[in-house]
Amino acid sequence: MDTIAQPTAPAKDLEFNPLDPAFIADPYPFYRRLREAAPVMKTPQGFWLITRYEDVALSLRDRRFGKDFEGNMRRRYGTDRMNEPAVASLAKTMLVQDPPDHTRLRGLVTKAFTARRVADMRPRIKELVDEQLDRVADKGEMDVMRDLAHRLPVIVICDMLGIPEEHRAPFLAGSNVNGRILEPVPMTREELDLANRNTQMAGVYFNQLCELRRREPKDDLTTELVKAEEAGDKLTAEELQANIGLLFGAGHETTTNLIGNGLLALHRNPDQWERLKADPSLIPNAVEELLRYDSSVQITGRVTHAEVELGGVTIDAEQSIVALLGAANRDPAQYPDPDRLDVGREHIRPMSFGGGIHHCLGAQLARLEAELVFTALIDRMPNLTLPEKDNPAWRRSFTLRGLSKLPAVWH
Repeated sequence: MDTIAQPTAPAKDLEFNPLDPAFIADPYPFYRRLREAAPVMKTPQGFWLITRYEDVALSLRDRRFGKDFEGNMRRRYGTDRMNEPAVASLAKTMLVQDPPDHTRLRGLVTKAFTARRVADMRPRIKELVDEQLDRVADKGEMDVMRDLAHRLPVIVICDMLGIPEEHRAPFLAGSNVNGRILEPVPMTREELDLANRNTQMAGVYFNQLCELRRREPKDDLTTELVKAEEAGDKLTAEELQANIGLLFGAGHETTTNLIGNGLLALHRNPDQWERLKADPSLIPNAVEELLRYDSSVQITGRVTHAEVELGGVTIDAEQSIVALLGAANRDPAQYPDPDRLDVGREHIRPMSFGGGIHHCLGAQLARLEAELVFTALIDRMPNLTLPEKDNPAWRRSFTLRGLSKLPAVWH
């Protein structure tokens, strides 16, 4: 597996394998070394790593930075990678598009995620949280990831997309979302084959869902997107399928990991868990701090559309940039004592949802779901403990940081 390193004197200390279990378990000491020694660093593989809050913020908001997904993939892997089904599908999504296509695609779904629409979902989400806890309350134990953190946001996004309840069992059983395709370390052939199969299987289902909503339109996102595709000038059939798949995956995966990573962080810092139990009014602010402290999304990619200067370093046009969101969130220039979890911390503006035109559409929805989960756990299971909190099971992913399981018990 490729390592990523600075090709100058202190390189050995800065080498890392993003898929090494030790790095995945705790990437933050490495981020700190990188931020201090080489905050704007070109790797031997030819892309740039940036780690400081100010630089990352600029890369997300400045128009000199964009996506150029196809150009970036060609530079990294050659021309054949775009023919892979998983890559070709991703290329049709708003996630990796630049304007005007990004503007067109995002405009079709923005109204479903307005602050008013999200606020109106509060009663339904609270009901769903209670339903998930009712399923396990008498057992005295659960796997937080399987029984709560995954199920809740999957049901919410199924509601939004109009996925019928009788179709949901496979989605509730587990996640096929794979952030590896976005990572700087290339996927193996086996990983790519699996991603292709999952993409094709999801595509078959989402095509069926679109056909269902053509016959039986409802008040849901899929119906709205089908109408746009039928209009003929707003959305192609390929974009329809790809973006429904994106909305489903992005609509639950990051929230799942926010809940899991957040609950783990609180129990590794029991004084902060006790602080929330004593004052639940801190929970909305605590969600912001948990986003900062251990972000569900650790990196995002950009390409320079023009020559830019970051931290005194000149970067040419058409260079690949990997912005380390997790490192930016712990920049001491932005947050005093950044490695300390503080649910009362003030002025938190985490990079966890990205920024600029690609700022996560579902950011407020994710915040609401996490807030209601932590509120319910404190109210209903205040004695909950995590037996494996010191050695949790992390998923093998650099981009999407999350746990594969998180056992919990309560009295």
